[in-house]
Amino acid sequence: MHRSFIALIPLLTLTLACAPATPPPPTLDNGLLLSLAVFEKGPDGRPAPQPAQLGILTETGDGWSYTAVSDTGSNVFHKAMVYEPRPGEAGILTAGGGGASLKFLKVGAEPEILWEADFGGKFSRMRDVEIADIFGDGTPSLAVATHDQGVVAVVKPSGDGWEVLEIDGEPNTFVHEIEVGDLDGDGLVEIYATPSLPNKLDGTPQPGWVVRYVPATGEGRVDVADLGDRHAKEILVEDVDGDGTDELYVAIEAVAGGRVEIRRYDAETDPAEGALVASLEDKLCRFLTAGDIDGDGKKEMVAAAHKSGLWLLEPGDDPHGLWSITSIDRNSGGFEHAAILTDLDDDGVDELYVANDNAGEINCYRWKDGSPVKETLYTHPEGLSGFTWNIMPVPVELVPGG
Repeated sequence: MHRSFIALIPLLTLTLACAPATPPPPTLDNGLLLSLAVFEKGPDGRPAPQPAQLGILTETGDGWSYTAVSDTGSNVFHKAMVYEPRPGEAGILTAGGGGASLKFLKVGAEPEILWEADFGGKFSRMRDVEIADIFGDGTPSLAVATHDQGVVAVVKPSGDGWEVLEIDGEPNTFVHEIEVGDLDGDGLVEIYATPSLPNKLDGTPQPGWVVRYVPATGEGRVDVADLGDRHAKEILVEDVDGDGTDELYVAIEAVAGGRVEIRRYDAETDPAEGALVASLEDKLCRFLTAGDIDGDGKKEMVAAAHKSGLWLLEPGDDPHGLWSITSIDRNSGGFEHAAILTDLDDDGVDELYVANDNAGEINCYRWKDGSPVKETLYTHPEGLSGFTWNIMPVPVELVPGG
Protein backbone atom coordinates (compact mmCIF):
# COMPACT_ATOMS: atom_id res chain seq x y z
CA MET A 1 0.00 0.00 0.00
CA HIS A 2 1.31 3.46 -0.88
CA ARG A 3 1.56 5.41 2.37
CA SER A 4 1.63 9.14 3.02
CA PHE A 5 5.25 10.30 3.00
CA ILE A 6 5.79 14.06 2.94
CA ALA A 7 4.76 16.38 5.75
CA LEU A 8 6.75 19.59 5.99
CA ILE A 9 7.26 20.90 9.53
CA PRO A 10 7.67 24.69 10.07
CA LEU A 11 11.11 26.01 9.26
CA LEU A 12 13.41 27.07 12.07
CA THR A 13 16.72 28.90 11.84
CA LEU A 14 19.50 29.44 14.30
CA THR A 15 19.65 33.17 13.77
CA LEU A 16 16.01 34.23 13.94
CA ALA A 17 13.50 34.08 16.80
CA CYS A 18 10.82 33.05 14.33
CA ALA A 19 11.26 31.54 10.91
CA PRO A 20 10.48 33.45 7.72
CA ALA A 21 7.65 32.21 5.53
CA THR A 22 10.21 31.46 2.83
CA PRO A 23 13.80 30.59 3.81
CA PRO A 24 16.65 32.47 2.15
CA PRO A 25 18.34 30.65 -0.72
CA PRO A 26 21.16 28.28 0.27
CA THR A 27 24.72 29.56 0.13
CA LEU A 28 26.23 26.05 0.04
CA ASP A 29 25.44 23.59 -2.73
CA ASN A 30 25.28 20.76 -0.18
CA GLY A 31 23.33 20.16 3.01
CA LEU A 32 22.81 17.35 5.53
CA LEU A 33 20.22 14.59 5.90
CA LEU A 34 19.47 13.54 9.51
CA SER A 35 17.73 10.18 9.96
CA LEU A 36 15.63 10.27 13.14
CA ALA A 37 13.42 8.37 15.52
CA VAL A 38 11.30 10.75 17.64
CA PHE A 39 9.09 10.09 20.66
CA GLU A 40 6.28 11.78 22.55
CA LYS A 41 4.89 10.89 25.94
CA GLY A 42 1.95 8.51 25.54
CA PRO A 43 -1.22 8.26 27.68
CA ASP A 44 0.59 5.87 30.01
CA GLY A 45 3.45 8.31 30.48
CA ARG A 46 5.90 6.20 28.49
CA PRO A 47 7.66 7.36 25.31
CA ALA A 48 5.56 6.60 22.22
CA PRO A 49 7.23 6.35 18.78
CA GLN A 50 6.11 8.98 16.26
CA PRO A 51 6.30 8.83 12.46
CA ALA A 52 9.83 8.47 11.09
CA GLN A 53 11.43 11.86 10.58
CA LEU A 54 14.04 13.07 8.11
CA GLY A 55 15.70 16.30 9.19
CA ILE A 56 17.26 18.47 6.48
CA LEU A 57 19.87 21.15 7.21
CA THR A 58 20.90 23.69 4.58
CA GLU A 59 23.05 26.78 4.99
CA THR A 60 21.50 30.10 4.01
CA GLY A 61 22.50 33.73 4.16
CA ASP A 62 20.88 33.83 7.61
CA GLY A 63 22.56 30.73 9.04
CA TRP A 64 21.42 27.11 8.87
CA SER A 65 17.78 26.24 8.20
CA TYR A 66 16.10 23.05 9.37
CA THR A 67 13.09 21.35 7.78
CA ALA A 68 11.66 17.94 8.46
CA VAL A 69 9.93 15.30 6.37
CA SER A 70 7.94 12.53 8.04
CA ASP A 71 6.74 9.08 6.96
CA THR A 72 3.62 7.79 8.68
CA GLY A 73 4.37 4.28 7.40
CA SER A 74 7.43 3.86 9.66
CA ASN A 75 8.48 4.99 13.12
CA VAL A 76 12.20 5.36 12.43
CA PHE A 77 14.49 6.31 9.59
CA HIS A 78 17.69 4.39 10.15
CA LYS A 79 19.35 5.94 7.12
CA ALA A 80 18.77 8.39 4.28
CA MET A 81 21.22 8.97 1.46
CA VAL A 82 21.58 10.16 -2.11
CA TYR A 83 20.98 7.45 -4.71
CA GLU A 84 21.07 7.51 -8.52
CA PRO A 85 19.84 4.09 -9.65
CA ARG A 86 19.73 5.12 -13.30
CA PRO A 87 21.48 8.01 -15.07
CA GLY A 88 19.70 11.29 -14.45
CA GLU A 89 17.37 9.86 -11.77
CA ALA A 90 19.07 11.01 -8.58
CA GLY A 91 16.98 11.26 -5.43
CA ILE A 92 16.93 10.41 -1.73
CA LEU A 93 16.76 6.81 -0.52
CA THR A 94 15.28 6.18 2.94
CA ALA A 95 15.48 3.02 5.06
CA GLY A 96 12.62 2.72 7.55
CA GLY A 97 11.63 0.50 10.43
CA GLY A 98 8.48 -0.35 12.32
CA GLY A 99 7.18 -0.77 8.80
CA ALA A 100 10.27 -2.05 6.99
CA SER A 101 10.63 -0.24 3.68
CA LEU A 102 13.11 1.26 1.27
CA LYS A 103 11.65 4.33 -0.42
CA PHE A 104 13.00 6.60 -3.12
CA LEU A 105 12.07 10.26 -3.27
CA LYS A 106 12.74 12.46 -6.27
CA VAL A 107 11.86 16.15 -6.38
CA GLY A 108 8.50 16.63 -8.06
CA ALA A 109 7.58 12.92 -8.03
CA GLU A 110 5.59 10.65 -5.77
CA PRO A 111 7.73 8.47 -3.45
CA GLU A 112 8.52 5.04 -4.90
CA ILE A 113 8.63 1.92 -2.73
CA LEU A 114 11.64 -0.16 -3.77
CA TRP A 115 11.15 -2.92 -1.19
CA GLU A 116 8.68 -3.39 1.61
CA ALA A 117 8.71 -6.46 3.85
CA ASP A 118 7.45 -8.07 7.03
CA PHE A 119 10.21 -10.43 8.14
CA GLY A 120 7.95 -12.33 10.51
CA GLY A 121 9.67 -11.65 13.82
CA LYS A 122 9.06 -9.20 16.63
CA PHE A 123 10.62 -6.37 14.59
CA SER A 124 10.77 -5.53 10.90
CA ARG A 125 13.41 -2.92 10.14
CA MET A 126 15.60 -1.87 7.26
CA ARG A 127 18.58 -1.25 9.52
CA ASP A 128 21.35 -0.20 7.13
CA VAL A 129 22.02 0.16 3.42
CA GLU A 130 25.04 0.83 1.21
CA ILE A 131 25.34 1.53 -2.52
CA ALA A 132 27.81 -0.23 -4.83
CA ASP A 133 28.22 -1.86 -8.24
CA ILE A 134 27.76 -5.20 -6.52
CA PHE A 135 27.60 -7.37 -9.65
CA GLY A 136 30.25 -5.53 -11.67
CA ASP A 137 27.77 -4.62 -14.42
CA GLY A 138 27.83 -0.85 -13.91
CA THR A 139 24.52 -0.83 -12.02
CA PRO A 140 24.44 0.79 -8.55
CA SER A 141 22.69 -1.78 -6.36
CA LEU A 142 21.80 -1.71 -2.68
CA ALA A 143 23.21 -3.97 0.05
CA VAL A 144 20.68 -4.07 2.91
CA ALA A 145 20.82 -5.20 6.55
CA THR A 146 17.61 -5.93 8.50
CA HIS A 147 16.11 -6.85 11.87
CA ASP A 148 15.20 -9.29 13.34
CA GLN A 149 15.37 -12.37 11.15
CA GLY A 150 18.95 -11.74 10.07
CA VAL A 151 18.07 -11.02 6.45
CA VAL A 152 20.84 -9.61 4.28
CA ALA A 153 19.65 -8.67 0.81
CA VAL A 154 20.63 -7.01 -2.45
CA VAL A 155 18.13 -4.72 -4.18
CA LYS A 156 18.95 -4.08 -7.82
CA PRO A 157 17.35 -1.86 -10.46
CA SER A 158 15.79 -4.11 -13.10
CA GLY A 159 14.15 -2.55 -16.13
CA ASP A 160 11.68 -0.05 -14.74
CA GLY A 161 11.39 -1.94 -11.46
CA TRP A 162 13.44 -3.61 -8.73
CA GLU A 163 14.78 -7.08 -8.07
CA VAL A 164 15.25 -8.25 -4.47
CA LEU A 165 17.72 -11.06 -3.76
CA GLU A 166 17.83 -12.27 -0.16
CA ILE A 167 21.32 -13.72 0.28
CA ASP A 168 21.13 -14.71 3.95
CA GLY A 169 18.73 -15.02 6.86
CA GLU A 170 18.74 -16.38 10.40
CA PRO A 171 15.92 -16.28 12.98
CA ASN A 172 16.30 -14.16 16.11
CA THR A 173 19.23 -12.24 14.62
CA PHE A 174 19.93 -8.52 14.33
CA VAL A 175 22.13 -7.33 11.47
CA HIS A 176 23.24 -3.87 12.56
CA GLU A 177 25.60 -2.65 9.85
CA ILE A 178 26.49 -3.12 6.19
CA GLU A 179 29.74 -2.07 4.52
CA VAL A 180 30.97 -2.63 0.96
CA GLY A 181 34.50 -2.66 -0.39
CA ASP A 182 37.34 -4.73 -1.83
CA LEU A 183 39.81 -6.11 0.73
CA ASP A 184 41.53 -8.60 -1.58
CA GLY A 185 42.00 -6.18 -4.49
CA ASP A 186 40.39 -8.41 -7.12
CA GLY A 187 38.04 -5.66 -8.34
CA LEU A 188 34.87 -7.38 -7.05
CA VAL A 189 32.65 -5.80 -4.42
CA GLU A 190 32.42 -7.63 -1.10
CA ILE A 191 29.56 -7.06 1.35
CA TYR A 192 30.35 -7.07 5.08
CA ALA A 193 27.65 -7.40 7.76
CA THR A 194 27.42 -7.63 11.55
CA PRO A 195 24.91 -10.27 12.72
CA SER A 196 24.45 -10.79 16.45
CA LEU A 197 21.98 -12.10 18.96
CA PRO A 198 19.21 -9.56 19.81
CA ASN A 199 20.18 -6.42 21.69
CA LYS A 200 21.00 -6.55 25.38
CA LEU A 201 21.54 -3.41 27.43
CA ASP A 202 22.49 -4.94 30.78
CA GLY A 203 26.16 -5.59 30.01
CA THR A 204 25.75 -9.35 29.65
CA PRO A 205 27.39 -11.09 26.67
CA GLN A 206 25.83 -10.62 23.23
CA PRO A 207 27.83 -12.82 20.84
CA GLY A 208 28.41 -11.53 17.32
CA TRP A 209 30.43 -11.83 14.13
CA VAL A 210 31.42 -9.96 11.01
CA VAL A 211 30.60 -11.88 7.85
CA ARG A 212 31.31 -11.46 4.14
CA TYR A 213 29.38 -12.13 0.93
CA VAL A 214 30.51 -11.78 -2.70
CA PRO A 215 27.31 -11.83 -4.80
CA ALA A 216 29.18 -11.39 -8.11
CA THR A 217 30.75 -14.84 -7.68
CA GLY A 218 27.91 -16.42 -5.73
CA GLU A 219 30.02 -16.69 -2.58
CA GLY A 220 27.79 -17.01 0.46
CA ARG A 221 28.42 -16.25 4.09
CA VAL A 222 32.02 -16.43 5.31
CA ASP A 223 33.02 -15.45 8.85
CA VAL A 224 35.80 -12.84 8.77
CA ALA A 225 35.71 -11.74 12.44
CA ASP A 226 34.71 -13.98 15.34
CA LEU A 227 34.01 -11.65 18.27
CA GLY A 228 33.36 -14.34 20.88
CA ASP A 229 30.95 -13.17 23.58
CA ARG A 230 31.08 -9.60 22.23
CA HIS A 231 29.63 -8.00 19.11
CA ALA A 232 29.90 -4.95 16.87
CA LYS A 233 27.25 -2.51 15.77
CA GLU A 234 29.74 -0.49 13.73
CA ILE A 235 32.25 -1.44 11.07
CA LEU A 236 34.09 0.58 8.46
CA VAL A 237 35.57 -0.61 5.17
CA GLU A 238 37.96 1.99 3.79
CA ASP A 239 41.53 2.43 2.59
CA VAL A 240 42.64 4.50 5.56
CA ASP A 241 46.36 3.71 5.30
CA GLY A 242 46.49 4.72 1.61
CA ASP A 243 48.03 1.50 0.26
CA GLY A 244 45.39 1.13 -2.46
CA THR A 245 43.50 -1.71 -0.75
CA ASP A 246 40.55 -1.47 1.63
CA GLU A 247 40.74 -2.57 5.26
CA LEU A 248 37.96 -3.66 7.61
CA TYR A 249 37.73 -1.88 10.97
CA VAL A 250 35.47 -3.32 13.67
CA ALA A 251 34.32 -1.39 16.76
CA ILE A 252 33.82 -4.22 19.27
CA GLU A 253 31.49 -3.23 22.09
CA ALA A 254 32.45 -3.89 25.69
CA VAL A 255 30.98 -6.45 28.03
CA ALA A 256 30.47 -5.08 31.58
CA GLY A 257 33.73 -3.66 32.89
CA GLY A 258 35.54 -3.74 29.54
CA ARG A 259 36.55 -1.24 26.89
CA VAL A 260 35.59 -0.67 23.29
CA GLU A 261 38.21 -2.16 20.98
CA ILE A 262 38.76 -1.10 17.38
CA ARG A 263 40.39 -3.90 15.43
CA ARG A 264 41.73 -4.05 11.88
CA TYR A 265 41.18 -7.01 9.54
CA ASP A 266 42.82 -7.45 6.15
CA ALA A 267 41.89 -9.94 3.45
CA GLU A 268 43.87 -12.82 4.98
CA THR A 269 43.46 -11.99 8.68
CA ASP A 270 42.42 -14.94 10.84
CA PRO A 271 38.88 -14.24 12.15
CA ALA A 272 40.17 -14.57 15.73
CA GLU A 273 43.27 -12.41 15.19
CA GLY A 274 42.24 -8.86 14.26
CA ALA A 275 44.95 -6.28 15.01
CA LEU A 276 44.06 -3.91 17.86
CA VAL A 277 44.56 -0.31 16.64
CA ALA A 278 42.75 1.57 19.43
CA SER A 279 40.74 1.09 22.63
CA LEU A 280 38.34 3.53 24.25
CA GLU A 281 37.20 3.89 27.85
CA ASP A 282 33.59 3.35 26.88
CA LYS A 283 31.04 0.57 26.43
CA LEU A 284 29.65 1.58 23.03
CA CYS A 285 30.99 3.07 19.81
CA ARG A 286 28.53 3.12 16.94
CA PHE A 287 30.15 5.43 14.42
CA LEU A 288 33.51 5.25 12.68
CA THR A 289 34.15 7.67 9.84
CA ALA A 290 37.28 8.37 7.79
CA GLY A 291 38.44 11.37 5.80
CA ASP A 292 41.14 14.00 5.36
CA ILE A 293 40.72 16.62 8.08
CA ASP A 294 43.83 18.69 7.35
CA GLY A 295 44.21 18.55 3.56
CA ASP A 296 47.50 16.63 3.61
CA GLY A 297 46.16 13.88 1.34
CA LYS A 298 46.17 11.29 4.15
CA LYS A 299 43.08 9.92 5.86
CA GLU A 300 42.33 9.98 9.54
CA MET A 301 39.53 8.22 11.42
CA VAL A 302 37.04 9.60 13.94
CA ALA A 303 35.35 7.35 16.49
CA ALA A 304 32.11 8.70 18.02
CA ALA A 305 31.71 6.89 21.33
CA HIS A 306 28.67 6.74 23.60
CA LYS A 307 29.80 8.70 26.68
CA SER A 308 33.51 9.46 26.30
CA GLY A 309 33.08 11.79 23.32
CA LEU A 310 34.70 12.15 19.91
CA TRP A 311 38.15 10.72 19.24
CA LEU A 312 40.65 11.33 16.43
CA LEU A 313 42.55 8.17 15.46
CA GLU A 314 45.68 8.42 13.29
CA PRO A 315 47.72 5.47 12.02
CA GLY A 316 51.44 5.52 12.66
CA ASP A 317 54.33 4.04 10.68
CA ASP A 318 52.87 0.59 11.37
CA PRO A 319 49.13 0.84 10.55
CA HIS A 320 48.65 -2.62 12.14
CA GLY A 321 50.01 -1.33 15.45
CA LEU A 322 48.41 1.02 17.94
CA TRP A 323 47.28 4.35 16.48
CA SER A 324 47.53 7.72 18.17
CA ILE A 325 44.33 8.79 19.93
CA THR A 326 43.38 12.42 20.58
CA SER A 327 40.20 13.72 22.20
CA ILE A 328 38.17 16.04 19.95
CA ASP A 329 35.28 16.80 22.30
CA ARG A 330 34.49 14.95 25.54
CA ASN A 331 31.15 16.77 25.88
CA SER A 332 29.62 15.31 22.74
CA GLY A 333 27.64 12.08 23.03
CA GLY A 334 24.54 10.05 22.44
CA PHE A 335 23.27 6.50 22.23
CA GLU A 336 24.11 6.45 18.51
CA HIS A 337 26.25 9.63 18.29
CA ALA A 338 25.94 9.85 14.51
CA ALA A 339 28.95 11.38 12.76
CA ILE A 340 30.42 11.80 9.28
CA LEU A 341 33.54 13.30 7.74
CA THR A 342 32.60 14.97 4.45
CA ASP A 343 33.47 18.08 2.44
CA LEU A 344 30.25 20.08 2.16
CA ASP A 345 31.95 23.33 1.18
CA ASP A 346 34.07 21.72 -1.57
CA ASP A 347 37.35 23.21 -0.32
CA GLY A 348 39.21 19.89 -0.54
CA VAL A 349 39.27 19.33 3.23
CA ASP A 350 36.73 17.25 5.16
CA GLU A 351 34.67 18.68 7.99
CA LEU A 352 33.29 16.56 10.83
CA TYR A 353 29.51 16.72 11.31
CA VAL A 354 28.10 15.23 14.52
CA ALA A 355 24.69 14.79 16.13
CA ASN A 356 25.26 15.46 19.82
CA ASP A 357 21.90 14.05 20.91
CA ASN A 358 22.73 14.60 24.58
CA ALA A 359 22.56 18.35 23.95
CA GLY A 360 20.11 18.25 21.03
CA GLU A 361 22.71 19.81 18.72
CA ILE A 362 24.16 19.30 15.26
CA ASN A 363 27.79 20.45 15.30
CA CYS A 364 30.54 20.95 12.75
CA TYR A 365 34.27 20.69 13.51
CA ARG A 366 36.92 22.20 11.23
CA TRP A 367 40.62 21.80 11.87
CA LYS A 368 42.55 25.06 12.25
CA ASP A 369 46.27 24.97 13.05
CA GLY A 370 46.00 21.31 14.02
CA SER A 371 43.04 21.69 16.41
CA PRO A 372 39.28 21.25 15.93
CA VAL A 373 37.11 24.37 15.97
CA LYS A 374 33.47 23.71 16.80
CA GLU A 375 30.45 25.43 15.26
CA THR A 376 26.88 24.63 16.32
CA LEU A 377 24.74 24.48 13.19
CA TYR A 378 21.39 23.74 14.81
CA THR A 379 19.85 23.17 18.23
CA HIS A 380 16.52 21.38 18.58
CA PRO A 381 14.36 24.05 20.30
CA GLU A 382 13.04 21.70 22.99
CA GLY A 383 15.86 19.19 22.90
CA LEU A 384 15.66 15.93 20.98
CA SER A 385 13.30 13.32 22.37
CA GLY A 386 14.68 10.47 20.30
CA PHE A 387 17.74 9.42 18.37
CA THR A 388 19.70 10.63 15.34
CA TRP A 389 20.56 7.39 13.60
CA ASN A 390 22.59 8.72 10.70
CA ILE A 391 23.97 11.84 8.98
CA MET A 392 24.65 12.03 5.24
CA PRO A 393 25.42 14.83 2.74
CA VAL A 394 22.88 15.86 0.11
CA PRO A 395 22.97 18.30 -2.83
CA VAL A 396 20.39 21.01 -2.14
CA GLU A 397 18.68 20.47 -5.50
CA LEU A 398 17.56 17.03 -4.28
CA VAL A 399 15.99 18.34 -1.07
CA PRO A 400 12.20 17.77 -0.86
CA GLY A 401 10.24 20.99 -1.11
CA GLY A 402 13.08 22.79 -2.85
